[in-house]
Parts: sequence; structure tokens; C-alpha cells
Amino acid sequence: MEFSRRSALSAIPAAALWAMSASARAGAAPPPGPATTAAGNAEIPADGAGTLMRNTAAIFAGTAESNARPEVAPKIAALRATAHARLAAMDAAGPGELFAGLPLGTSDTALNTTYQYLYETALATCLPGTDDSDLRDSPAVRRRVVDGLAELLDTYFGDQEQGYYGNWFHWEIGIPGHVSRTLVLLRDDIADRRPDLAAAYTASMDAYLRNGKGGDVDLDSRFHTGANLADITTNRMLQGAVLGDGARIAKAVADHLTVFATIDPYDLRHGVTDGFYADGSFVQHASVAYTGSYGKGLLTRIVQTLKMLDGTGYVPADDLAGVVHTWVTDGFAPLVFEGWMMEIVKGRAVSRPATGYADATAVVEAVVDLSAHMTGDDATALDAYVKHVHETSKAGLDPVSFVSPVSIARYADILDSATPAKDLGPATSHTAFNAMDRTVHRRPGYAFALARSSDRISTYEYMNGENLTPWFQGTGAHYLYLSGVDQRQAYGLDHFTAVPPHRLAGVTAPRESRRTVPELYGTLWYDNPERGFTSSSEAQNTYVYFPRGTGAFSGGARLGAYGVAGHVLTDDAACAAQQAGELPDDFVAYRAAGATTSWFMFDDEIVVLTAGVTGRSGRAVTTTVDTRIAAPSSTVTLGGALHDGTPWRRTGTAPPSWLRYADPGQGTAVGYVFLSGPAPTVALDTVTRSRRLVRLSNPDTTVTKQVFTLSYDLAAADSPASMAHLIVPNASEAQLASYRHDAPAVRANTVRLQAVTHAGLGILAANAFSPGTHHVSGLSIDGPASVLLRRNPDGTCAVSVSDPTTTRRTVSVTLHGRSLRTRSADEGVRVRHVPGGTRLDVTTDRAYGRSFTAVLATRS
Repeated sequence: MEFSRRSALSAIPAAALWAMSASARAGAAPPPGPATTAAGNAEIPADGAGTLMRNTAAIFAGTAESNARPEVAPKIAALRATAHARLAAMDAAGPGELFAGLPLGTSDTALNTTYQYLYETALATCLPGTDDSDLRDSPAVRRRVVDGLAELLDTYFGDQEQGYYGNWFHWEIGIPGHVSRTLVLLRDDIADRRPDLAAAYTASMDAYLRNGKGGDVDLDSRFHTGANLADITTNRMLQGAVLGDGARIAKAVADHLTVFATIDPYDLRHGVTDGFYADGSFVQHASVAYTGSYGKGLLTRIVQTLKMLDGTGYVPADDLAGVVHTWVTDGFAPLVFEGWMMEIVKGRAVSRPATGYADATAVVEAVVDLSAHMTGDDATALDAYVKHVHETSKAGLDPVSFVSPVSIARYADILDSATPAKDLGPATSHTAFNAMDRTVHRRPGYAFALARSSDRISTYEYMNGENLTPWFQGTGAHYLYLSGVDQRQAYGLDHFTAVPPHRLAGVTAPRESRRTVPELYGTLWYDNPERGFTSSSEAQNTYVYFPRGTGAFSGGARLGAYGVAGHVLTDDAACAAQQAGELPDDFVAYRAAGATTSWFMFDDEIVVLTAGVTGRSGRAVTTTVDTRIAAPSSTVTLGGALHDGTPWRRTGTAPPSWLRYADPGQGTAVGYVFLSGPAPTVALDTVTRSRRLVRLSNPDTTVTKQVFTLSYDLAAADSPASMAHLIVPNASEAQLASYRHDAPAVRANTVRLQAVTHAGLGILAANAFSPGTHHVSGLSIDGPASVLLRRNPDGTCAVSVSDPTTTRRTVSVTLHGRSLRTRSADEGVRVRHVPGGTRLDVTTDRAYGRSFTAVLATRS
């Protein structure tokens, strides 16, 4: 399944995609003769719908060639075992059940799972190139599936007045997905036994598309965006193929095309903010950073759909694969560290048992399939990335978890190829995902991932009993991934289970008791229909599920592989609305603490400055430097030195100059150097908690971990405080001791200005948070901005400037001293001589926090 030519573009302009989509919708009316392509006039092959169904069956059931491969045998065995288990559950079903343990009639989850089981049973009867007398092409098993579909339609799904309870997703996406694939796999059996079933199901699925318009997709609906839209339109393509309805397929493809368009926050189409942005960010639910969950799902579905549509004539341009290639390179690769998907982009999915390795495995399968649509260097780079993830993942990639047997065979071919393993990005890099308030700083040996929030991006996501204690996950929480580590021992579900929510690394939080949504209201949401609060209402989203912050400053500047980020901690939207008297009296919201924080990310260290730390409202407050977990059997060691060089003792009262945490069992170490601020609190406790504390549907499994916490703890009566420290990944004691004489220098640490110089790198980095002119180390900054200045050995200097508020039209920076000339500058940067120095006027309007760079040299 290859496109006819190499993708010529890494991205198709959004306007072109929307025009293509509009043309497709205009041409989607049933034609009297041959169907037309989404481009408008060219003929579609007469068997376009048949090709689509054959492609779909090959994706999920494999081909005779793929299924004969020894590498695919475990997958085939797993599919068969699953089907046998489903048939046994069908045999044991009681009244009101199709499968034992799934009572129907009131549970949308049970109904969705029942349809899933029917699909899995049908799939095992359709595996070409295999021999299983109990399942392969079994008329009896297929008859049971068809009869099950008919019973569910007649009793539980066909009556729309009785249905549509619980989660809308099951009715509009989940169930239609299982049904549509089953209709494709068993189309001949259904036509023989219940010839009306496909049409009846399609009519019901249209009727359940209640967030659509006239039984079809509504691009103005907040439910029909991003990953959700891709799922819905893919289902509708399959339904059109089964019915032989070319117009339905063409319309679904047209709507599907809109997902490829890069989101322009200054020119939103249908008001949609969900999708990929120019900087690689991915947003779903309007304001949640979501590459690692919904973004992963979108990538999977999009690549599958490219395979489904291959050769059908419905794909309007083979450049679409180039768009997806860009998503992988810019959006996914920076977030996967040694086979682990980072926590900062997983929303409520951080509370699920499936690990970051499983998330990355799904990405790898999509990349395996995508490389088949590319040629030349693009294909080679993707294949090299697949091998890189395979070789660096500490859990290993289990191809049995791949969806497609064909993908498993291709994966094996890539691993056996001569292509050398290589990441898609350099080991030394800095990625600023400004559009989703996330930062990833990578060096050989570690990756530092940072999550913030603003009036653009949610502080956290809770929903459906998942991620019950999320309150501080987007308030400066960081995750330090160390190389060579099984990240399941450091992060993942057990991290969130063991670590108290206000003790997440990097977080400033009040010390107070908080209750989860189910504890507060007795339901999975705040139920008050008279005030607009229902399970999936906009008010629920805004104030309960994923409230945004209320501050504008969140972002930073990037200069090559170095970066600075800043964040002003604010109340979330729910607290602000409650204080304004806009919410019901029984609605509960919590105030944030106060803090202004900057992160300066260099090579060997991350410098963290925090100012204005206060609990507000008479509360004590904690700023956590770092938190790490270890197995209860690990011999964790804590060492350090005082400012005079003598050893630090946990029983002493003198504050340390530096500390070192080491876990010999994992072979890891992290150092901390204290530059200013209150004496830190050091704790190493063993805790035992249930995984159900963070997600109601998790097994009630207890987790026991050692929890190391390093923090600054302030009493309620303390004045607002400031503190500064270094985080040093993989630090040795000698390295930490050297910082007594050779640490980056703090030049300012207030709520107005935070700045650091690094003599070894020749870097000055600063965040200015307030209006007015800010002066630091020969640099003047006009108003809120982030700035990086590096003086190079050749006499040039490089300057990077950004507007982390995304609200300013221009930002001005003046370098005092000798007049400089422009060697190079990004568009939008104007350099001019002023008395006493050189001024840069940067047009930041409509840049959405992007950095602008200029290289300057002394005048000859």
C-alpha cells in the first residue's frame, strides 16, 4: 500500500486542506454515473467501496502473506484465544446478557464492551492464511455474531428514545466503531442471514449522532473535532462502503480531511482549537495538552485510514502522508524518551494502568505503517526511528499489541533491515510546545519535561472517575527521565498513586485537604442541570473536567538547544468564577497558592527560580524541588555537604549547600544545589496506597514505594519567599561540590524579573513578568518577555526573544555597550543602533509565543 509518489510537502497549508474539503463536500451528492473523487471531477474506480473494505479487512485480519510469517504467529494465537474466551462468555451468559458479566439495559460501558466482544469474535473467523477448524470461516460462529448483532439492535440499540444514556462517546464513536468493522468483516454473512441489518444499523448510528446535524458530522460541534472527528468519519466511511454509498464515503472523507489542517489560533475554522499546531503541540477538548492519549489515537486512526483508502480513488492528495510525517517528527518524537511517552501530554490517562511504554508502542505501529507511504530519506528516517525506539525501550516493544498483523510483519522487516537506529531528533535539543504550555529539554542521559497552564491551556484534566487528584499537574510539575531506567519504576501510574498530589516535583501548592469530584458530589460530575451542569455540558468542561488557568504568562524563549520558561501561578477558571459569584453555592472550588517561577535549561543543570511564594488565604505552602519514587527494597542513599564543605547529616539543623539522591538499584542519581532561600525539608518515607485512589476503575491493587521529597515548606504566617536551586541530572558528588565556586549566577529573582547568567556557556537568560523596563546585566527588556542572549567566542552574539503572554504586538530589547550590526535575523526582527547600545524591536503579534532570533556582530 504505497502512494504513487513521494510526499512533496511536509505540510499542506490549512487553507488548501479546507478548500479541498469544501470541494469534496460539494461533490458528495450521489452521482448518476461513476462516483467522483474528493477533488471533484476525476472518476473513482468502480470498485472503490470494495477496495476500501478489502483494505480494512487486511488491516485488522491480516493477509495470507502476513499471517504466514512466524513473527505474526503470537498475534494470531492471541486473536484466537480472545475469540474462544468470548464464545465461552457467550455460552455462560445469564438473563439480560449476551456475554457473562456484562448486564445490559442500563450500562453503556457494558453495551460497548458487548459490541467489542462480538467484533473480536468475528475477527477471529476472518484470518486468512490460518487454519483453525473452530473459528476460521466458521458458519456457526459467524451466525452467532450476526444473531448477536441483531439482538442488540432489536433490544438495546435500535430504540433511540431508550438509548443514549451514560457517556456520549460510546453511542457516537465506540459502539459505531465496533459495529462498522464487524459489518465489513461479515458483510456476506450478514447479507445472507439479515440483509436489512447493515442499513438498519447505519440508520441507528446516524440517529445517535446527536451532537451532529441531520444524522451527519457537524464541523461546528465541539464534539466533532480532532481525534473524535477522525473516529466518527472513519466509521462513516466503512458504513458507506458496506452500503455501496459512494456519496457517504466522499462526504466522510471530506470531513476527515479537516483533521489534517494545522490549527491557526488566529484564524480558527469552525472555532476549533483541537488538532496539531505549527510548533508540534496537540490539543484536544479545546484546551488539554493531549499528544500522548488523544493525539496518539488520532495518529493511529489517520494512518489506518490512509491504508483503508489506498487505491480507492477517494484520497484527494498523496501529500497527506507528509503532513503525518511532520506530526511524528515535530509532535511525537520529542515526547518519547527511550520508548516512554511522557506524562505531561496524557491528560487523565496518567491514572490508567497502561504505561508510557504501551503508548509509545502504539506510536511505533503508526510509524511502521506510515513509512510504507513514504520513499527515500523520509522512509529511511522513519525506519531508523522504529529501530531506535526498539533498542532504547527498557520494557521492549510487544508487537502482539499491534492492531494489524500486517504491521507486525513490516515491523520485523524494519528490525532486520540494514538501516541504523536513529532518533528523529538530536539527543541535545530543546522543544518549546508553546501552544500547549509544555517544554521538553533533552540531553544525552536525561530528558526534562515541564507542564504549565494559562488562560489558554487547562491546569489539569479529570473526567469519568479518572485522574481523581489532578489539581497541580499543570502548575509547573516536572518529570526528570534518566537514561537507562525502566521508567515504570520512576513514573507512570505508581508515581501518581504513591506521591501526594501537592508534592509533585516542581509544584507550589497550599497544604490543605482536598476532596475528589465523586467525594464532593456523590457522582462522577457536578450535577445541576438548572445551572447548566450536566455530564458533558460546556459548564462541566469549563469548571469541573479541565478548567484553564486565569493568567497569561506561560512560555519562554528557545535559542538553539537552550531554553528558558516562565509561569505565573494563578487560580483556575472555576475558582475565579466562584469568587465572582458566577457559580452555584454548593459548587466547590479551591484557590491556588501564589508563585512566579522560571526554569533555565542548560546542559548539565536546570536552574529554577521561584519568587513571591505564598499560601494565600492564611494557608501554609510547599514548593517541591523534586520527588522521586523507588522500590521498597532499594537502598536509597542521601548525601550532601554544608556551605563550609562539611558533610550534611539528616539529623542536623544547618541547611545544605548541595544534596545527592541515589538509587543504586536503578543506577540513578540526581543532585540539588541550593543558591538561596529557606532551608529545604528532606523526607524519605515508605508509603502504601491503592491504585484506586487515582482512578475508580483501577484494580484495588496496593502499591508500596519509597518516596523521596525535597521541598521548601512555609508556614501560614510567613512572608512571601523566594528561592533558587539547581537540579543536576546524573550528578556525582565531585560535580555537586564544584558548584560552590562555579554555579550559574542569579541576577534577579523577584515577581517582576528573574534572570540567570551561565559563565561557562556565555548565556544570559531572563523572564520579565510585568510592564515597564527591566534592567539586568547590560540588558534592558521592555515589558513582559522571555530573552536568551549568548555571547559566542567568535565575537558574535545570538539573541532570542518571545512573548509568553501571546498578547503583545511587539517586544523591545536593548543590548547596552558597543553598537552591533545584524548578521542574520528572523523575519519580524528589526535591529537598530540607539544611544549606548543596540535595540531589537520584535514583532510578536500573532506569533503565539514563538521565539524570534537574531545573530549580531560588532561593527567593523
